[in-house]
Amino acid sequence: MLRLGGSCLGFAEPGSSSAAKGESLADTVKTVSCYADILVMRNPKEGAALLASRYADAPVINAGDGGHHHPTQTLTDLLTIKRLRGAIRDITVGFCGDLKFGRTVHSLAKALARYPHIRMLFISPPELRVPGYITREILEKEGIKYAEADRLEEVMPELDVLYMTRVQRERFFNEEDYIRLKDSYVLNTEKMELARPSLLVLHPLPRVNEIDREVDRDPRAVYFKQAKYGMYVRMALIASILGVVPC
Repeated sequence: MLRLGGSCLGFAEPGSSSAAKGESLADTVKTVSCYADILVMRNPKEGAALLASRYADAPVINAGDGGHHHPTQTLTDLLTIKRLRGAIRDITVGFCGDLKFGRTVHSLAKALARYPHIRMLFISPPELRVPGYITREILEKEGIKYAEADRLEEVMPELDVLYMTRVQRERFFNEEDYIRLKDSYVLNTEKMELARPSLLVLHPLPRVNEIDREVDRDPRAVYFKQAKYGMYVRMALIASILGVVPC
């Protein structure tokens, strides 16, 4: 918004707003939309953005609702693949890491199902498998080919795009499960040697330790380019919603 010449207001924590006093989400968004032309909301509860859109008097952008979806990250991911591959079709996409709670994975898988000849591979420990509503209600319904795997090494030679995710501490109910699984899948230079020369490695960021820093030197690691595309995508989205053309 600042790069477009606008200004920002808001709060990062509910404790700094009237929500700490018991104000409902509906009342919060109705109040904030009195001051703003557009609302961007990230909320830990699934469905919060949809609820907000029903009460706000300004457009609402979902910047992530719990473990559900993250639409603007998906626009970023699609742009990255299209710009660097030339088209989004006839590719095998691997998703690795936390596929159960990873909202970026859920959003991207749903979006990719709309493109022709897409195959998906889901690489994760059994505890973090992709939810059934993604595989059954989206992929199988659309006839999308997919498979699940336990080890990244087994599928690296098949991938055109590898979408890495971090195992998120905040998604676990107990610390023991997080500690046991957080280092399950780490991408390093040895695994990259198994991949195609044309592979693209994406990551929604922030990275913790799931991608070794040595991989950054590999031209196939495009997650920082992806972050820059994300800035452009979100600028374009804001400008489009507000009906303005930036100078």
